[in-house]
Amino acid sequence: MPANRQWLIIVVVFATLLAVPACTESGSPAATYPAVDREEAIPNDIQKQGPETDLHPPILHSTAYEKPVPLPHPVNTAGAEDSPFILPDGDTLYFFFTPDVRLEAEEQLQDDVTGIWVTRKAKDAWSEPERVWLQEPGKLALDGAVSIQDDEMWFTSAREGYSGVNLFMAERVEGKWANWQYGGDRLMEEIQAGEVHLHGDRLYFHSDRAGGKGDLDIWVTTRSAGAWSDPINVEAVNSSGMDAYPFVSADGRELWFTRRVNGTPGIFRSLKKDGTWSPPELIVSQFAGEPTLDSAGNLYFVHHFFENGVMVEADLYVAYKR
Repeated sequence: MPANRQWLIIVVVFATLLAVPACTESGSPAATYPAVDREEAIPNDIQKQGPETDLHPPILHSTAYEKPVPLPHPVNTAGAEDSPFILPDGDTLYFFFTPDVRLEAEEQLQDDVTGIWVTRKAKDAWSEPERVWLQEPGKLALDGAVSIQDDEMWFTSAREGYSGVNLFMAERVEGKWANWQYGGDRLMEEIQAGEVHLHGDRLYFHSDRAGGKGDLDIWVTTRSAGAWSDPINVEAVNSSGMDAYPFVSADGRELWFTRRVNGTPGIFRSLKKDGTWSPPELIVSQFAGEPTLDSAGNLYFVHHFFENGVMVEADLYVAYKR
């Protein structure tokens, strides 16, 4: 399992224990969600990491971008900010947060702060992040890996009523995410989709399903009349190793993804030329993963801090396009 998906390591077993007969009907957000402060949940013994303490800083391999820098507080904290997704306007950023990477997911599930958060930018300053609730109050869920297009959200979750980690979707209603529902057996059991990125009616995803080149490959399936087509392997970008966490630029001309480079996650880009994806180009290496871009081409990603082979923190970084 790639380092940048730490929170998924043990949820399969835990979610199986929680499983009860599944209901695909959504719940509506109620007014009884707990008041949460994510920074208060961070243990006092965790030291904030940064470029000055980073033993393995991200390495930029492209002259098209400025040197990657961490996003400022209040986005990044001494906890772990992970799995970013930036909206095209560059002013709204979703991400996964957990206060203590040392804890097992069973403990994270109970803390009310581990999950999806959103921050918004105004006058070049990011707002205090807010919790995004995608489960009814009082019910357990461990949500992450957001992909948003217009008023449609896709995310992964281990939650009551379902075995393992599954895809779910929600819709924006009067400014709130609601009507969440299971993504369906077609995607989960037949297509075997992992984390996804929706671009138009095409759903890009990674999977170790049969027929790939090895490990995780990037695939695409197309939605028509509510049904998903048989997936196609994006052969031009896949390798015998891990190719995962796809993101397609708003104009559809760039496919970004994560691949291991010298043993750690790195970010690659493929360009579409005459309808064909070009050989991937390494953009950022060394514990850099899960790329997401705004319409201006600025690259956001997660960077993990490691000490003695152990992940101690994660922050969100940006490499601005020149």
